[in-house]
Parts: sequence; structure tokens; C-alpha cells
Amino acid sequence: MNQLTTFIVTTLTLSVMGVVACAEVRVIDIEPVWAGHPVRFCLLTHGDQQFVAYYDAERRMTVAQRSLDSETWTFTKLPRVTGWDSHNYIAMAIDREGHLHLAGDMHCVPLFYLRSTRPMDASTLQRVEHMVGPKRERRATYPIFLHDRNGALIFRYRDGSSGNGDDIYNRYDEKTRTWQRLMDEPLTAGLGKMNAYCSVPKLGPDGRFHIVWIWRNTPDCATNHDVSYARSDDLIAWTDSAGKPLDLPININTCDIVDPVPPGGGAINGNVKLGFDHQQRPIVTYHKYDAKGHTQIYAARRESDGWNIVQVSDWDDYRWDFSGGGSIGFEVGVGAVEPIEGGRLTLHGRRPGGGGTWVLDETTLKPIAGAQAPPSDRPGVPHALRKIESDFPGMRKHVKADAGEGDGRFFLTWETLDSHRDRPRKGDLPKPSTLRLIDLGK
Repeated sequence: MNQLTTFIVTTLTLSVMGVVACAEVRVIDIEPVWAGHPVRFCLLTHGDQQFVAYYDAERRMTVAQRSLDSETWTFTKLPRVTGWDSHNYIAMAIDREGHLHLAGDMHCVPLFYLRSTRPMDASTLQRVEHMVGPKRERRATYPIFLHDRNGALIFRYRDGSSGNGDDIYNRYDEKTRTWQRLMDEPLTAGLGKMNAYCSVPKLGPDGRFHIVWIWRNTPDCATNHDVSYARSDDLIAWTDSAGKPLDLPININTCDIVDPVPPGGGAINGNVKLGFDHQQRPIVTYHKYDAKGHTQIYAARRESDGWNIVQVSDWDDYRWDFSGGGSIGFEVGVGAVEPIEGGRLTLHGRRPGGGGTWVLDETTLKPIAGAQAPPSDRPGVPHALRKIESDFPGMRKHVKADAGEGDGRFFLTWETLDSHRDRPRKGDLPKPSTLRLIDLGK
């Protein structure tokens, strides 16, 4: 049974201090937040309610809530103060009865999870000591909430550490208000030798859930290897790209390897992405070193005779060397392929000094010389609102999309210094930046 520990939360009601109109865009200030290092925040819109989870200027875990027709936030300050670890992001979700669930501030530490006692009321958040039991909840990292086809709330996290961890999935029962394991075994297991850095299961246009991942042998990010793939109809039974059932837990000896990139081969977790072509076939994008040792972006698709791997970029003057533990800043960015008119695909990539979008031939996955990607009709934060406001050296702007029903309409923006290997910084630090809600309108 779940053990419920109740604690006191402080709830403050404050009027919004800043409301700015920018063309059709509405900008609403929330409050100052910590700027010494980045941690991912969470924005969740559900019905007429909106929730923002973040660390305030004193690094206290906070949830701000408002009605969409109001410019007043209600702030719930939780008894949790984060350190310098950029892994300690916050995730939220709403179950089918409207209760708010929150997890975060975890990097190989006991699970920190809360849920509200009243629907749609962040001020009633209470800590639940264990979801299922302490055995698999002592070294938790990477909390993710998602929903299955029936709307049931699923929670995924890593049990263990970098180089030695397993992926655990739980399912929530609203009737009993308890969690149970979704599967008898972890989805992936490192066998005590490695761990899988898995993407969030993505419901594809074919109606299946798809995941991609890369294995890592040690906390050193240079030891990433073997880009891998699996799919499922129900998040419980999984197969490889050819439809062959995979016994759980999936391990390095049984997984469907897209590209056998070796340790030190230039691939990294966080830059393995999943998209689909016009025929609903999954395409995996990532980077690795080419035969000359240069960093290149690749696209891979499962064909009749196996995975077809195509080099997309042609960066003959660039190599990103990365190594070591802790959170690092990424020099290279890789997007997911997206289908466009004319049976073509687009793929975005960036590197120091440049970036852009390739147009790919869907048949060959190769770039089409001279082809220009059409302007995106996807709404986004205007360029003017992405500019750095702080004059402190090294600041960067963060933009976070809505994780709920406001996807494409609502965004968060704030500024921090870059990652610092999860270690305290010495010397002067920037002043708190302003966390803002960006509303692009209906």
C-alpha cells in the first residue's frame, strides 16, 4: 500500500506584477526564479486551469496555478529546495479524476512524488512516500508522466545510476488511488553493466508506441553506444522493428540495434530523436563520428533487409569532443524528421556557428540539393521574446512548451547560466530572472 505523508504547504495569492501585450501575444510574469544553473520546468494546462512547476529565486520547489480567465496566480511553496544538479527537473500530470501528480528533484535519490487530495487544486499537494514500494525507489532519476490509450496515468523513471540502471513503469488506479507495476519486469535493464537512456514513448501515426534509446557503460558520457529501437501496441508487450516479440527486460543482447555506434563513437543521449515519414515508418536521427572523425548527423529507417543508415550532414571541419559526468551543454542539436508536401521530409540540425533545415528525399533519406524547406506553420515564441534580457555573461534563454492541452499555445521562458556539470559555481552569480508565461492566443 502507498504510505501517505502529509506536510504543510504555504499558499500565497498574489496579483500578476507584469502583463505585457506583444502584437497578438500575451506575456504574463509569474515570479523571479533561480538563474545560477538550468533545470527544466513544467507547464501544464488542463481544462480551464493552468499549473507551472519550477524552482523560485531561493530554489524552492513551487507550483503556480491560475484560471485561464484570470491574471492572478496562486503560489504553493513546497518544502523542497534543489541543489546544483541540472537533472532535477519537474514533471506533472493530471489523472482521469482531475488530481494533480508531481515528481522531481531527483538524481539517484529516493523518489520524490506528490499528488493533490482535491481535483485541480495544487494547494492540496501531499507527498506520497512510496508509489509501489521502497525496493525500486531508492535511486530514482528521469521522472516522466504519460497516458496509455485508455487515458490511464503511467509513470516512468530510471532505477539505478548512469551505467547501471533499469527503466521502471507504473500505472495509477484512480479507484484505489494506488500505483502498481505496469509490467512484471523493467522495460530495459543494464545487467549491471550499463543503462538505457530511453526517449518518452511516442504514439506514432501508425497507432503504436515507439521508443528509441542509446546505451551507456559508465557516468562518462563518451561511453554511449548502440542506438536502439522498440515498439508496442499497449506499452506492455514490445517488439523489434520487424515485429519480433522482445522478452522483458530488453537488454543489449536482445535489443533491436539501429546503429552499432561504439563507445567513444560520437553519439550521446538526448540527441537520439524519432520521427515518421509519409508511410508512417519510424526514422531515427542522431549524430556520431564519420570515418574521418568528424561529427555528422545521420538518419536511419528500417527497410526490408534491415536498418538503412544515411549520412545527412557534410561537416568536414567540425568535431564535437565530449566526455565526463554531470550535465553538459550540447554543442550539437538534432531534430526529428517531419513529412512535408511532395513526398519529402525535413530535418533540423545545428552546430556551433550555424544550423538549418535539410529537405530529404523520402525514398533515399538523402538531402535534396538546393531544396528549401517551406516556412513552418507551427506556432512558436516570437524572436523578440527569445532575446536575452540579462547583461550577465553567459546567460541563455529557455523556452518550454505546454505539456498539456495548451500545447502550441502556451510556453514558458526564463534565463539562466548554462549547465555546470552539476557542481556549484564560484564567484558572482546572476540575479534571478523572470519566469514568464507566453500566450500566443487561440
